[in-house]
Amino acid sequence: MKRIRVALAGNPNVGKTSVFNQLTRSSQHVGNYPGVTVETISGSCRYGDYELDFVDLPGTYSLTAHSEDEMEARRILLYNPPDVVVHVVDATGLARNLYLTVQLMELRMGLVVALNMSDEAEEKGTMPDIDLLSEVMGVDIVPTIGHRGTGIDELKSSIVSCYESGDSPRRISYGRDIDRSIAPISSILAEAGDLFFPPRYAAAKLLENDEEVRSTLEEELPRNVFAEVSRMADGERERLEDLFGDDLAVVMAEQRHGIASGAAEEATMDSRARSTGADLTREIDNVLLSRVLGLPIFGLAIYLTFWLTFTVGAPFSSLLEYLFGQLGGLVESLIAPGLLRSLLVDGVIAGVGGVLVFVPNIALLFLVISVMEDTGYMARAAFLMDRFMHRIGLHGQSFIPMLIGFGCTVPAIMATRVLNDRRDRLVTMMVLPLMSCSARLPIYLLVAGAFFPDHRALSLLIIYLVGILLAVGLAKLMRVSVMKGENSPFVMELPPYRIPTFRGLFSHVWLRVRHYLRKAGTVILAFSVLLWLASSFPVPDSYAVDEMLRSGRLAPARPGEAGTVEALDLERSTEVSGTISSPEITAARKAQGIETSLAGRTGHLIEPLLKPAGLDWRIGTALIGALGAKELFVSQLSILYSMGGSERGTESLREVMRRRYSPYTGISIAFFILIMAPCIATLAVVRKETGSWAWALGQFVGLTLLAYLVSLAFYQISRLFA
Repeated sequence: MKRIRVALAGNPNVGKTSVFNQLTRSSQHVGNYPGVTVETISGSCRYGDYELDFVDLPGTYSLTAHSEDEMEARRILLYNPPDVVVHVVDATGLARNLYLTVQLMELRMGLVVALNMSDEAEEKGTMPDIDLLSEVMGVDIVPTIGHRGTGIDELKSSIVSCYESGDSPRRISYGRDIDRSIAPISSILAEAGDLFFPPRYAAAKLLENDEEVRSTLEEELPRNVFAEVSRMADGERERLEDLFGDDLAVVMAEQRHGIASGAAEEATMDSRARSTGADLTREIDNVLLSRVLGLPIFGLAIYLTFWLTFTVGAPFSSLLEYLFGQLGGLVESLIAPGLLRSLLVDGVIAGVGGVLVFVPNIALLFLVISVMEDTGYMARAAFLMDRFMHRIGLHGQSFIPMLIGFGCTVPAIMATRVLNDRRDRLVTMMVLPLMSCSARLPIYLLVAGAFFPDHRALSLLIIYLVGILLAVGLAKLMRVSVMKGENSPFVMELPPYRIPTFRGLFSHVWLRVRHYLRKAGTVILAFSVLLWLASSFPVPDSYAVDEMLRSGRLAPARPGEAGTVEALDLERSTEVSGTISSPEITAARKAQGIETSLAGRTGHLIEPLLKPAGLDWRIGTALIGALGAKELFVSQLSILYSMGGSERGTESLREVMRRRYSPYTGISIAFFILIMAPCIATLAVVRKETGSWAWALGQFVGLTLLAYLVSLAFYQISRLFA
């Protein structure tokens, strides 16, 4: 079967991902595109006799690259070009979007334009004449509605036709004077043989003094040829800048804008467009972007998000908690006491089940966030925060990775590529772990449910706000010390408001929940088994409760009678007497076993350091595991208390924590988890994105130390006023 490599390009907020999802359906995967280091989303589908392999390029406004994302998109197109490029265009902003089309036309490769959101353009009366626009641009243009799947089959057909015909887009003219300067340089480059770039494109870029194209040509061309074309380009650039009275790169950009605007104007059927949709968007923005009401409305939206997460999710979480309890009881009744039963009940069910009970809450949180994203409100939130971000020394666009960070820190770190300035990127990367990712949410839910059941939403909001305020403070400190420099301006496009579709919302929520479930079935399961092993071995040579029974200090209770000595007392005193029931004997053995195990010894080793912050050896053990993945904190506490015998019994983990710890300890736990070093995956991405282990290790040590100091200060101060 023949294969066609297809790249999807487009500006941000044009529905490119929706079109990609419709084209590839369930075949998507993440990997490195050949020839470049950036991770991209790829997928494929069959159409006729062809296998269409798609890659979703990072969103970019221009191929004159400045940000990391733009550079990666251009590198893919230039150095490992696809067979066909599909440019996804927002039909409601035609002139602005066609600027990138013009640049893609310069690359002289197969090009198809997907005119997306065509339904909205129809409603506004701005839908262009497709045939006329296709004739003007010299490319196939297919109207699509990405979130509905309209036009997808026609788009596949155009891709195949473009590939089979081998036609290139119409040649771009920069005007008589610039074209005359390009021609001789282009001729020399064409005679030099195969190059990475089309000769005319390379000539134009030499005139613009594009450093990346210049350095690539210097490597590719013989020294005398490169010297000749460089001399010609420098001379022509100087002549043309004198002629136009401006920087030549600016002049050529204006020419491209002129081509895009002219094509859009000529193809638009009704330039007097019905403006009902635009007027409605403007009226809503007058309220949501108001200086007075904007931020309070945003704060209220976040609070309602947390309130819904708890209120609606609580019954489902309780049901899952009950089902896992019943499952554990069933396994205990079917399997005889021993290592296998302990592994399944205390390791797998307690560990993985302790994390999975929070799936309903996480799904609801992602659902509300997806609604805000799909309606266009999240972009407004970034706009609202722009002025504030500049005040603290961060680029306005840093807010986008920070928003992503509430889902997962790893893609948030990668999203900093949209920032042009390296200082902005580094500062943003260093403070991103303070944006509470979804992996921390089960811990916050546990703490809030255990200690503040009547104020869970408010508790969660406060925790998130503390993280944001700490990120603000650290960012400001870095920008006035080690990362001094001027802030670059922030330009962001506000998409029109849209009604989310059920399919789109389901897709967004399921993608994130699936990632969580996959982690529960792999990473968390593996670590749960490892912690069970660490909590089970080495086995004590003898148990104190058995010694007391043999010495007569304790007597076994009659069947059905409760003992007069609690099993927990056996851990702390040998001066005991009374009767003890069979379950209490088992619990006492488990309690001693876990304290003398590898996990227990490790916890006790660091307990003196953690105790001033209100944290005991069990919490310390769980904190170590949380370095692998934050959800493991809940999983490991579930295992530690499950193996403590009557410590858990039929109680939920929330009830056990409420009984054993004070609310001050609960808040200390939340602060430590909020601030401590991110997971290993995040540290690896920081190292990759910064190119240095120093930044990753500095983040690890700095945040862990800050977490300890904040938790310590809070716990000690709270005790003074208790």
